[in-house]
Amino acid sequence: LARWNADGTLVNALIAHCGDSLSGIGGVKRPGIVHRIDKDTSGLLIAAKNDMAHHALSKAFADHSIERAYKCLVWGLPSPKAGSIETLIGRHPTHRQKMAVVTRNGKEAITHYQVEQVFGLGASLVECRLETGRTHQIRVHLRALGHPLLGDDAYGGPPAPRLLLHAAWLQVPHPRSGALLRVTRAAPFPAPFWPAALPRDLADLW
Repeated sequence: LARWNADGTLVNALIAHCGDSLSGIGGVKRPGIVHRIDKDTSGLLIAAKNDMAHHALSKAFADHSIERAYKCLVWGLPSPKAGSIETLIGRHPTHRQKMAVVTRNGKEAITHYQVEQVFGLGASLVECRLETGRTHQIRVHLRALGHPLLGDDAYGGPPAPRLLLHAAWLQVPHPRSGALLRVTRAAPFPAPFWPAALPRDLADLW
C-alpha cells in the first residue's frame, strides 16, 4: 500500500490473491485495508474480505481493542530495560513531514517497551506494545528515549540496510464471534533486518 505507486503494492497483491471478494470500503485504491503501517516497516497487516469484517475491525482499532506488538533494533541499551512512554505526539514544528513529542496540540501516545536481547553497547532488540497508534509512534518514542531505531534516517538512527522495525503480532476480536485471535509468526523478519555486524542470526530469535 503506497500512496504514489500504481503497481507493486500490497493492494495489487491482495487483488491478485482474493479477486473481488475483498471489502469494498475504501474503494479501488484501498480494498480490504483496515489499518496501515509505515512504508518502510515490515510485518503483519490486517485486510478484511467483506464489509461486515471491515466495519468490526475498524471499530476494534478505534476502541483500542486490538493488541499489537513490534520488534525493533535500537541504538544502545534503554534504561530501564522495561517501561512505558506516555507523551503527546504531533507534527514537528519545523520539519512537517516528521512527528515529534510535543507539549500541546498533540495526541496522546502510549508505548510499552521491553528489551529482549542486548548486543554489547551497540544495539538492543526491543519489543514495543502500542496502546495508541499515532503516526511514527515507536520511532518518535524511542528517539525521545535516546535510542533511535537502526536504519531510521528521519529520526537520527544509525545506518542500516532498512528501517529495522517489524510488526510482530496482533491480537484481534473475531469480527463475528468476538473471540480473541492472536496472529504471530505469520510474517518473518525480512532478510536485511539483521545487520551483518551483529553476531547472531535473527532466525534463531524468531
